[in-house]
This record gives sequence, C-alpha cells and structure tokens, in this order.
Amino acid sequence: MAAFTVYPAIDMRGGKCVRLLQGDYSKETVYGDSPVAMAEQFVAQGAEWIHMVDLDGAKEGRRVNDRFVIEAARLGVNVQVGGGIRTEEDIVHYLENGVARVILGSAAISDPPFVKKMLQTYGRRIVIGIDARDGFVATEGWLATSNVKAEELGRMLAEAGAETFIFTDIATDGTLSGPNIAAAVRLAEATGKEVIASGGVSSLDDLRALCQYAGQGIGGAIVGKALYTNQFTLAEALKAVNER
Repeated sequence: MAAFTVYPAIDMRGGKCVRLLQGDYSKETVYGDSPVAMAEQFVAQGAEWIHMVDLDGAKEGRRVNDRFVIEAARLGVNVQVGGGIRTEEDIVHYLENGVARVILGSAAISDPPFVKKMLQTYGRRIVIGIDARDGFVATEGWLATSNVKAEELGRMLAEAGAETFIFTDIATDGTLSGPNIAAAVRLAEATGKEVIASGGVSSLDDLRALCQYAGQGIGGAIVGKALYTNQFTLAEALKAVNER
C-alpha cells in the first residue's frame, strides 16, 4: 500500500497561529497564541510531520517567524516550512537548524534558475509549492496570479529534479468545502511525482477519498481549518488513514 501522510498545518502571523480564508489576509482567524504549543499538541497526537507557513514572510519576502519553526523542529517531529524563503541563505538557515524540508513557491515563477539550482543542490529537501487559482499558478502570498498553468510548471520542475509538490487550490483553502482531488491528481499524473494535497479538507471522508489516490501519486494531505474548528482531531485523522 502506498504511503499517505497527514500534515497538520500551522500558519503563523504576528507570532500567533492563524488561518486565512482563501489566502485573504483580511479574513484571518487566530486559533492560538503559540505556534510551538500547537506543534506540541500535534506531536502528542502522533504527528510525524508538521507543515508550517510564515504568512508574514510570504507577504514581506523575508523570514519573519522562523524562530517558531526551528523550535518546533526541536520537538523531534519532521517539519516542512514555506513562506518568505527567497535565498539560499534562507534555505540553509532552516536546514542547518533541524527543519526537514523547505518549500519554494513564488520563486518557481519569479526565478526558475534559482529554484532549479536549489533542487540540484538540496534534492528531496526542497519541496515545490504550487498554488493555483482556476488552474493558473498564484504567487506572492496569493496576491498575484500568473499566466502559467500548474501542470506546466510542475513538469518543468520535475525535469529539474523536484520529487515532491504541494498543490493548493486557492478556491477551496480554508473553506471546508472539500479538496480539489481531480486537480491534485492531474498534477501527479503530469509530473510523475508525489503530490501533497492542500486546501478544503473538511472531514475524515475527504481524507479517505484522497487516500484512494495514494497509488496514483497523492502522497498526503495538509489539514488546517478542520483541525482548528474541531471537525475531527489529528489522532482521528491518522487512525482513518492507517485503517484503509
């Protein structure tokens, strides 16, 4: 059976644990004062990975909440981080401080040569985040939409060495409306690589539905708002995935 990983999400803004609706910075809900305390809760429930996003960093184009990410990595859990990572120095800063993987998103559109070089240098420790609006890649903390299709970008970066992609359908993010499984599967088929689905997971049935595509390249799901609004617990999610 192909592996399937549940990634609880911790989005950070102003040092707090928050969620945005469809990436809109004006539609923010605060769910905790401490990202590290949230990470501790997830580890206690059995998390093997935690997905962390520096929202301030994504907007400002520099590391802002990195100390919380590094503290979480010291809990003995695998951490992948995105948001505000624009330079090799940023990548090294995280990797040398115990973070397992670094996510490059906007840079894949704004600076493809840099992303290709980082893939060649750091291999599987670089994850490509592809955030799409109506099939086209969105950049700069979702504030802009490019004219590049998600599958096109995925194919190009797979050829450059990318092994793992995170696919977010902005229309479903933070809405609890169900994930865009078809789009995630299309990206997996186009690249031949692992795709982690993000956005819209609202129920254990959504996770079970995604699990059915584990053999077609869907390697996991990032879950945020559903956990924070008590649709289910991380422990329940891990149990549902492991029982399939």
